[in-house]
Amino acid sequence: MMIAGLVGLCGMAKAAFVTIGNAGNAADTANGGIYGDVAYTYRISVTEVTIAEFTASGAGSGNENYWNDDGQGTSVGPNAPASRVSLYEAMQYCNYITSGNINLGAYVFSGGNYQSTDRASAVSTYGTVYALPTEDEWYKAAYFKTDASGYSLYANGTANVPTHGTASGWNYYNGGYVNGAPNYTWTAGYGGVEQNGTVNMMGNVWEWMETSSGVIRGGGYHSYEIGLCSSNRYDSAGSSYEDGAIGFRVVSIGVVPEPASAMMLIFGAGIAVVINRARRSAMRR
Repeated sequence: MMIAGLVGLCGMAKAAFVTIGNAGNAADTANGGIYGDVAYTYRISVTEVTIAEFTASGAGSGNENYWNDDGQGTSVGPNAPASRVSLYEAMQYCNYITSGNINLGAYVFSGGNYQSTDRASAVSTYGTVYALPTEDEWYKAAYFKTDASGYSLYANGTANVPTHGTASGWNYYNGGYVNGAPNYTWTAGYGGVEQNGTVNMMGNVWEWMETSSGVIRGGGYHSYEIGLCSSNRYDSAGSSYEDGAIGFRVVSIGVVPEPASAMMLIFGAGIAVVINRARRSAMRR
């Protein structure tokens, strides 16, 4: 296994994901039976991808540190969500944490240009694949109830307007201020925990879906509460569009090693390196 793969495996073994089960669920009839049905179990990241995580991949153009360099004195820190990330840059990040190469993974790139999406081939090659959530995967993770009885209007599992602007609430615009300061993004992971264990699928930053038509969901720090609803989507952002209020999270599909297994694999690889070095040293004597 390549060293890049080992590094990626170690990092992702430690990352926080939640499992979305109840495979084969029906779509949400409240929205025409279009969204939310997923035939398989998958995992989705608890938080949005951060500036620090994204920058380490080399997938972007260098604009993703917006929340520490917006020209307005904002300084949220490296764990703010990566934003000003285009759809294709987000896809390349997913490739990077899958294979260690921004051009190889679920998304086929050639000469820096997007060609196609092929999850099945990527799973066959890499076993574990990281990707942007399809709209159905994202919708289910946000709005499908934990008792499998159907869908909620909001990701907090209810039809009640989410709590605004507190450590146990959500970051969206209600015509005023959040914690005494003008609205801006929060550190990824700060805020209320949603019904399926995610954080900030409502508010903070809008999130990319895996579709070339440029669909985003979830609302952002500047959205009114209607932007957080299951009925709300924006479908014309465009694959190259970048905005300080758009970020993303990832899903994991395929074979996912337990953290202990991943660490044993890495430990074993380290032992092999030590043994090989010892052998080469002995041969030189």
